[in-house]
Amino acid sequence: MSLESPAPMRLRRATMSAITLLGGVSLAVIPAATVSIASRLFTTAEQGVIAVTVTVATFAGQLAFAVIVESRLSSAGTERRVVFPLWLAAASVVAGVAVIATGPNVVSLCIGLPVLVAALEVGRGVSVAERLDRREIWASILVGAGALVGVLAGFAGQDWALAPLVVGIVAATVVRCLPVEHRASRPERRVMGWVVADTAITGAVYPLLNSMILAFLGPNEAVLFAAISTVSGLLAIPLNFMRLRLLKEHSGLDIVVSAGAVVAAIAALLVAEQLGLFGFLFGEAWTTSATLLPLLVACAWRAASLATTIPFAALRRRGEVRLVTGLRALVSAITFALAGLALATGSLAAVFAGLLVAELISAVVYEAARRRAAAAERVAAEQVAAEQSGAEQSAAEQSAAKAGADAAAPAGTEAAGSARHARDERPDGGTP
Repeated sequence: MSLESPAPMRLRRATMSAITLLGGVSLAVIPAATVSIASRLFTTAEQGVIAVTVTVATFAGQLAFAVIVESRLSSAGTERRVVFPLWLAAASVVAGVAVIATGPNVVSLCIGLPVLVAALEVGRGVSVAERLDRREIWASILVGAGALVGVLAGFAGQDWALAPLVVGIVAATVVRCLPVEHRASRPERRVMGWVVADTAITGAVYPLLNSMILAFLGPNEAVLFAAISTVSGLLAIPLNFMRLRLLKEHSGLDIVVSAGAVVAAIAALLVAEQLGLFGFLFGEAWTTSATLLPLLVACAWRAASLATTIPFAALRRRGEVRLVTGLRALVSAITFALAGLALATGSLAAVFAGLLVAELISAVVYEAARRRAAAAERVAAEQVAAEQSGAEQSAAEQSAAKAGADAAAPAGTEAAGSARHARDERPDGGTP
């Protein structure tokens, strides 16, 4: 039994949560570092293809996360334990070696990047869900250091700039796949099917949207969309952290920590924009366009996910996978429609505004579904309680009736005996 008082324990837990949450920056910098390095090593047309590949890699990471991590966390009938699979770690190492060996090659990068990002998504998800905080801190440092060295080498125009980035990813993957004491739970097949389906439906929106931007607005706008999405993705770090923790159990502390991190991240992004850091990082695609308004709207879109994540996680914890899939399909259709309509204006700010409106609609839809599910659960619980109470009352009445009958029987016997005794004592033999 721990000798620490509850307050120090909560403080330590909040501190470790905050450190692990900050470690998520390492995951967010990979797309940004990739776009930054590509802007120095590849042509404008190739940069457009790589920008789309970045969103495809994010989608691949989401699918891998859904299959390996989220399906198990959503299987309410199991222990909901997760581990980093060795086969994914091996695939990441092979992909990393291939990207490094071929140098700045757009084909190998487009093939290897989705595998590398999938390993990052799954590895971080396992560490956060299982609270492997110390391991995650070291992994985050490796990824961040590799990205920093790679970006600096890109600024210097070095052909090997992708190598440090990839080495950092592979090293973090090796750390995250170290053995653990527990074994992974076997996910419920029905749950896995629904989880993967709704992740695929939702995640496909953004690669398709960026492909449309590349086709209709050109590679420069596609790169800028990927850059702004990546920069605003800094806000997704605390949101994804909160989502993982809430899938395990509801935690007001993690919600507060995550909300505070979102506010701090928005402030940091605005300061970096005013200092010209993003123009320096992403080059011509950023400096030749008006980016402040699209960035503000993108930040608002990401922050709005805070209101969506809480009811979403609550529904997942209840095992409402079929309901969630239906809601996600509806929300994805609304998101794609609004963003597609905004694309007709030729303005990225309008596209992000469409995503923001869709996110706000999603929050309302998920919260309404959560309240309806909670109400149905309460009604079912009340019905069960009423049935149990009725059964107990009926059993009590039957017991009381039986006790009354048992008490009446001896009294009747005693009365009959007394009557017979009085009759026998009469001189006329019992005639009244």
